[in-house]
Amino acid sequence: MDDWDEYGDWDDDWDDLDAGDGTSFAQEGSALRAATPENPRNLPCPTCGAEDVLTPADRLRGYQCDACADRAERGWC
Repeated sequence: MDDWDEYGDWDDDWDDLDAGDGTSFAQEGSALRAATPENPRNLPCPTCGAEDVLTPADRLRGYQCDACADRAERGWC
């Protein structure tokens, strides 16, 4: 499937690693992907080491846990 829409913009509605039920994000305000049987939340945060906070889709995107992302966005690293 093509990732670009008819206007040449990135198609945010298409994602191979979404939850498959129309829910792509874990929760509002989070970039982390929803956990599903195919995308379990079973990986550690690469920044703080907290266990079971990322899915394979999160790791693929280079994400860290929400707590570390919040600290980084506020400059508290």
